Amino acid sequence: MPSGHAFPIDVVIPAIPKDLGTLPHVIDGVRKHVAHPIGRIFIVAPSSDKIKAVCKRKGCTFVHESTVLPLRKKDIVYRSKRWERSGWLYQQLLKLGSSSVVGHRHFLVIDADTVLIRPHRFSADGKTTFYCRGWSQPEYFVTYRKLLGEKPPRPRSFVTHYMMFDKEKLRSLKHKIESRHGTNWYRAIIRSIDRKKQFGFSEFETYGNYVYSRNPGSVRLRSARNKSLASSPSALSASQKSRLAARYRSLSFHKRKAYVRSASSLQ
Repeated sequence: MPSGHAFPIDVVIPAIPKDLGTLPHVIDGVRKHVAHPIGRIFIVAPSSDKIKAVCKRKGCTFVHESTVLPLRKKDIVYRSKRWERSGWLYQQLLKLGSSSVVGHRHFLVIDADTVLIRPHRFSADGKTTFYCRGWSQPEYFVTYRKLLGEKPPRPRSFVTHYMMFDKEKLRSLKHKIESRHGTNWYRAIIRSIDRKKQFGFSEFETYGNYVYSRNPGSVRLRSARNKSLASSPSALSASQKSRLAARYRSLSFHKRKAYVRSASSLQ
């Protein structure tokens, strides 16, 4: 397809019931602000009547998470006395495993708590666009080196809550991991993580650095300009959202009390 035209993509949104307050807004944001023809939107989730109802209402395809990987959350033990990250890691593996679900070669993965508020295009002039931030977790790169036996280029951080994947490049990454470790890519990832560290692996950091390391000239880096808020999408007025869109590309509703502000503080 000519570089001047956006190619079609599928969309994958991993979700769990606690995401029901944001999920409809995430879907709407993708449809409004992704400048690619969208094939299907897949919601990868555990069995949930409420999530299935959202899928039906929004015209999305429900995919039970057990069909994506021969692995369940209960099979992962990644926790300490102070934190529990088993589900967090499982969702990352589901994102990487979703290449088996989508039909198009390219697919966008977006977190179920992140809403796009400005236009996004993930390819231009023959280059893949990655949205980036300026900081990361050091342990992500330790695990990367264990997985691939090479130092990550780290041009910027690729951890920005959404990313477009190319199935062929993702297959290449998985093959390299499996060849090096002699086991399935997802088991290699689990075994390579330092379980004493709370942030041991990033799917976006791993894939982004892998693609960049193979051909830096094929990649375009843009600032993500993501904003975390403690409120919910429905709590934002039209004027608040407009003001936020003047500065940011996306909003994440993590509800992490330590470093987010409520919508009321933006008035």
